[in-house]
Amino acid sequence: MLGDYLPIVILLGISTLFVAASLAASTLIAPKHPTPSKLDAYECGIEPIRLPRNERYAVKFYVIAMLFIIFDIETIFLFPWAVSFRQFGLFGLIEMGVFILLVFVAYAYVWRSGGLDWEEQDRGLRPALRAARLAAATQRAAAKEVSTGAR
Repeated sequence: MLGDYLPIVILLGISTLFVAASLAASTLIAPKHPTPSKLDAYECGIEPIRLPRNERYAVKFYVIAMLFIIFDIETIFLFPWAVSFRQFGLFGLIEMGVFILLVFVAYAYVWRSGGLDWEEQDRGLRPALRAARLAAATQRAAAKEVSTGAR
């Protein structure tokens, strides 16, 4: 009985050794030349800045990601239905029509409420946050001029 699990234990051991060896090799071989730009945080194209104390962090990107996952999962339900479409008959067709109608209503609601608008993310920000972003952009531009030697 335990002999049936031997291949699984061997595979687990090999994969654990591979992970350990990969981490050790990357630690030993990787070049270690940190620069300020390499150590700077990068957040999906948004320049990371510290918010003032009373400011809230905008969660627009997370909302968009969650909406994408929800609609993606709803779309996945179409594949098993399409495979067994003939077995369901007219009842299955009507049921899927109702499902698609509900998905479309949810999509229209999100679209109409502005849940998919990227440009509106800065409109609701307070002036202090806008000023902080402008100051951060000005500092980056000045640092770039100094580093390139341009005046």
